[in-house]
Amino acid sequence: MTTVETPTKAGLGRNYWKLWSASVVSNFGDGLSAVAIPWLATAVTRDPMQIALVTLATRLPWLLFSLPAGVISDRLDRRKLVAVMDIARFAVMGAFAFVVLAWQSDLPTPDQIAGGTADVPENGAVLLGLLYLMAFLLGMAEVLRDNTAQTLLPSVVAKDRLEKANGRLWGAEVVVNNFVGPPLAGLLLGLAFALPFFINAGTFGIAAALVFMLAGQFAPKGKVSSGRINWKTEIAEGVRWLWNHHLLRSLAFLLGAANGLQAAAMAIYVLLAQEILGLNATEFGIMLSGVAVGAVAGSLVAHRVSVRIGPGASLIVSLVVLGGTLGAIGLLSSPIIVYVVFVFEGFFTVLWNVITVSMRQTIIPDHLLGRVNSVYRFFGWGALSVGTLLGGVLVTVGDVWLSRENALRLPFLVAAALHVVMVIYALPRLTTARIEAAKAAAAAQASNAEDSVDS
Repeated sequence: MTTVETPTKAGLGRNYWKLWSASVVSNFGDGLSAVAIPWLATAVTRDPMQIALVTLATRLPWLLFSLPAGVISDRLDRRKLVAVMDIARFAVMGAFAFVVLAWQSDLPTPDQIAGGTADVPENGAVLLGLLYLMAFLLGMAEVLRDNTAQTLLPSVVAKDRLEKANGRLWGAEVVVNNFVGPPLAGLLLGLAFALPFFINAGTFGIAAALVFMLAGQFAPKGKVSSGRINWKTEIAEGVRWLWNHHLLRSLAFLLGAANGLQAAAMAIYVLLAQEILGLNATEFGIMLSGVAVGAVAGSLVAHRVSVRIGPGASLIVSLVVLGGTLGAIGLLSSPIIVYVVFVFEGFFTVLWNVITVSMRQTIIPDHLLGRVNSVYRFFGWGALSVGTLLGGVLVTVGDVWLSRENALRLPFLVAAALHVVMVIYALPRLTTARIEAAKAAAAAQASNAEDSVDS
């Protein structure tokens, strides 16, 4: 039987770098879409609610499909699941690229959109409907792919190297997703609206090939369920485990609140960038790259920061700063200063992610990792749907009672204010002592389980 490659003490192993490469390639495509999709939406509508619905269509699958996805990833070969979902994303994005190609002669140019001189194209509603469909299908594949990928990593690297491995992974992902992809997307849109969509489809195909190259066995270990799936029972097992773990339950609530508030603010950010900051498509992409600059720094020092001041203090500081960045964006009108704010956001987002993802991968038993991780992400990512809808509603209502500028700023200011409540909730719960105790308990439980198997 083929065995899983064991990383050496000196490095993270060949399998890790294959997985890292696949993630970098697919996230480069995601970076193109981060600009191309909202810019395409503004080419066919200026309605904040309709634009927010594009993001909602991408995020809604996290609310609908997270829990079943966890059951599936605890049943099947995780390498094959990740690769097949990348192939599915390749097919969906490739088909939509041909749709945009057929329509692009009727679309306004990116400069016309940014300048406010664009006319809504004929049959724009049809293209918008297809954009919603593409975003939803892409989101469905992303849920299973991303949840499974997080459960795959502990089979590739040793648990004591997870923070380092996640740091390298997050840093590279954010660089290509926010630093390389978005500015390039702005340039590609100027050449042809369909071009970034075709390239994105290609990145998914390359990522699938790289994941298929992973060597070893990647089926779940431990008390794996077999036979016919009892969805209710198996989902309930993951829900019960998370609910009974006080630390991870608190983190799930906080992640849901943070993501929901971030989504509420960023759902209409493309309009704020166009109408208040005065950015064109290329400048919009460059602005988003500020997140990557901070994320690179965060990925390189996250483990050291966690060791130096403790994971608990690191998480509290991250919450405080992330709330402050939302408030700053809601108040500022200078693109340069907003760019600096995005740098801080990127740094502390990666710091939070590296610590919390590594914590879950260390604490949760392997045979439950997919289900518990999916329940956790149900709170965290499912809240994106609610937040996106809330952001669109806030701006739509604000347009009635406030000026257009203040209506676009409103979601950022509301999100910043609610972060204060989150910090108050987190202070007694996210302490370094509680985190270290949870890790020690998980290690002892895993050791006892191994002794039982050996005997």
